[in-house]
Amino acid sequence: MLLRRIISTVLLVSFIILATLIDWLCALVISLFIIYGLYEFFTMLEHKGIKIYKYVGIGMGAFIPLSIAFRFELTKSWELFAILLALLFLIVMQFRRRDNSGAVLDISTTLFGIMYISWFLSFFIKIRYLPGGAGLFLAVLLIVKSGDIGAYLVGSRIGRTPFMPRISPKKSVEGAIGGLGFSLLGALASRPLLGFSYLHLIFLGVALGILGQLGDLSESLIKRDCQVKDAGNIFPGLGGVLDLVDSLLFAGPAFYFYMSVILR
Repeated sequence: MLLRRIISTVLLVSFIILATLIDWLCALVISLFIIYGLYEFFTMLEHKGIKIYKYVGIGMGAFIPLSIAFRFELTKSWELFAILLALLFLIVMQFRRRDNSGAVLDISTTLFGIMYISWFLSFFIKIRYLPGGAGLFLAVLLIVKSGDIGAYLVGSRIGRTPFMPRISPKKSVEGAIGGLGFSLLGALASRPLLGFSYLHLIFLGVALGILGQLGDLSESLIKRDCQVKDAGNIFPGLGGVLDLVDSLLFAGPAFYFYMSVILR
C-alpha cells in the first residue's frame, strides 16, 4: 500500500507540475477532476439510496469550471447565476417524476454536490488565471498537501489520541498537530513562489492547514454517512479523486479571495 501510494503521488505531482505550466491545460485538468469527482460523489449517494440526478448534476457541475476555463461570463458572479439555473432546472426535472417522495432530499443533495465539488474546486482555475498564477497555484498545493503528508506520517507513527473518532476513527490528535506543522513548513518553503514575509507565510500556513484538515474531515463525514471507505479507486494507494482533493475544497476559495485582496 505504501509503495503504491508513493508511486501514485510521484506520478501525480509530476503531471500536475507539467500541467500548471500552461494555464488552459491546468484549467482542463481541474475540470476533468471535477467531472470525475462529481461522478464519485453521486455514486456514493446512489449507494445510500438517494434518487440523485446523477448525470444532470455532472453536466451542470462541468459547466461551471469550463465556463471559467474559457473565460465565459455573462455577469461578474456567473457561477452563482449558474447554480441558480441549476436549482430551477432540478425543480422542473422533479415535476416530471411520478414519485415526489424525497424531492427535497434529491434536489438538495444534487445541488450540494455541484457547489461542494464543482464550485469550490473551480477556484483553482481562478487562482491559476491570477497574475503569477502558476506560482500561486503550486504554493497552495504545497501548503495544503504538505499537511496531508504530515498528518499521515505523524499519525501512522505516533498517533495515539483519537481525533473525532465518530467521523474518522484512524485520525489522531498527534496526526492533526503534525499535519499543521507540515503545512507551516510548506508555507515557508513556498516563499520563492509567493514572495511574502515570514510572518505572512506563517499565517497562511496555519490558516490553510486548518482549512485543509476541515476539508478532509468533511469528506470523511460524507463517506461515513454513505458507509464507504474510499470515494473511488482511480489512484492506486490513494483512492478516488475526492480522496485526493478533499483537503483542497475549502482552502482553494479562501486562498483565492485572500489573494484577490492582496493583489488588488
